[in-house]
Amino acid sequence: MTRGRGRGLPTNRFDVWMPNLGPREELLGSFLAGKIAWDEYAQRYIRELRESDLLDRRNRNIRNHGQKFTLRLLQHLGKHQNVTLLCHCAEDEQHCHRHVLKDLLSRQIK
Repeated sequence: MTRGRGRGLPTNRFDVWMPNLGPREELLGSFLAGKIAWDEYAQRYIRELRESDLLDRRNRNIRNHGQKFTLRLLQHLGKHQNVTLLCHCAEDEQHCHRHVLKDLLSRQIK
């Protein structure tokens, strides 16, 4: 789940791309630059996932439009079929927002 689809990733490699579930560009940049620690990054990412219109106003390219609905939809789909979360990080990367998102999806979305 990234905001940018990535160069060279053919559309037949995924069914649905949900850029709104990726971390905000500024947040990801702060983590990658070492300006914030992993724990703070994960907490702020979770807060972003639970926001509504505030996130829309901070991102010029991607609009949120019902983040909680999207999370609940993924939870529902996950009960009936496999849901795969993709990212540009290495598969075994421990500090990847995929893990935070997976953990959030395993809990009730309020």
